[in-house]
Amino acid sequence: MTALDAPARAEDSAWGERELADLVRSAGPGASAVTLAVARGDRQAVRCAGRLDHGSGEPCTPDTVFELGSITKTFTALLLAELAARGELALDDPVERHLPNGWRRAEVRHGGPVRLLHLATHTSGLPRLPPGLMSSAVAAWGSNPYAAYDEGRLREGLARTTVRHRPGERFGYSNFGVGLLGRLLTEAGRGAGYPELLADRVCRPLGMRATTCSPDPPHRAIGHRHGRPLPPWLIPGLPGAGAVRSSGADLLRFLRAHLRPEGDGAVGAGAEGAGAVGLGSLGGALREVQRPRLRLPRSGDQLCLVWNHRRTPDGRDVLFHSGGTRGCTSLIAFCPQTATAVAALCNAGPTRRDNFAQAAYDVFKRFAGAADGGEAGGADR
Repeated sequence: MTALDAPARAEDSAWGERELADLVRSAGPGASAVTLAVARGDRQAVRCAGRLDHGSGEPCTPDTVFELGSITKTFTALLLAELAARGELALDDPVERHLPNGWRRAEVRHGGPVRLLHLATHTSGLPRLPPGLMSSAVAAWGSNPYAAYDEGRLREGLARTTVRHRPGERFGYSNFGVGLLGRLLTEAGRGAGYPELLADRVCRPLGMRATTCSPDPPHRAIGHRHGRPLPPWLIPGLPGAGAVRSSGADLLRFLRAHLRPEGDGAVGAGAEGAGAVGLGSLGGALREVQRPRLRLPRSGDQLCLVWNHRRTPDGRDVLFHSGGTRGCTSLIAFCPQTATAVAALCNAGPTRRDNFAQAAYDVFKRFAGAADGGEAGGADR
């Protein structure tokens, strides 16, 4: 294993270099690449350190692509809101309205039905993982536990699922629920697959050219666990829960669009005219995903559509989400009042001993001036 290279300058200013060095230290020796993307007002930078693999000569750059894990769920929430803004579905639609032909819904013992909004707020009553997944996941738990769980098994698992409390009544984080939501959105979106729907409705309007669900995109950072290189993360049955890959440069476009959903230049270079003409239904969706929906149990935080929402003591709003695959760890966060956004990525999977996500959240607080004292875990930890 080799140590990360010294941080590479992305521009003449040293803005963000000290924070990148902090993230390099928190990533530990298992990572070979770290990216920090930051924006505040009209100022932005993407800082990078290291190489795509411990044995690779190719350096990490602003376009290096990392596995996002559960940050994918923020893209699924935005797709839900965008389809709703177009009138192709409603947040209150019951799940069965958008099930593919021949699929059976989960049995609901008390109350019902399960609605799309429940899936996007982790209040559906569905378990964290779908029935049948563990039987195939155990053998690959340390590397690729979802790889053998395809859409056919998702269909079978849904038919075997029983919801034992009233939908909308209790919070329970569910990869199953948001993964199912991603599948339902493809039906409402006229049958396009999740990767195609994401590209059409989100990535192209925002100029996010590196963002993809492909397992082996160009400039891919090789995932590592305990210093060991891993194969690409696969999640074929639940892509809406964890299949998206992206770069620091693209995530900055994504976050800045949330800061300025009206589209007045928020997306930065590369958007195909979006800044000049506004973002249309996507602009409305960017606002909708930021609206708090419920208070999280044993916490002062709230949940929006997927996004964790925290109100700081001085009245600022912070929205954030972390993500992890077996080989990568990530965090994204933004604060509308200070027009601040941060994305932090490394190619080492989360472990009980690492603190990369928390270190990334602390970096965000430094840039945003949001001294909330909170932790980065949020709803998915």
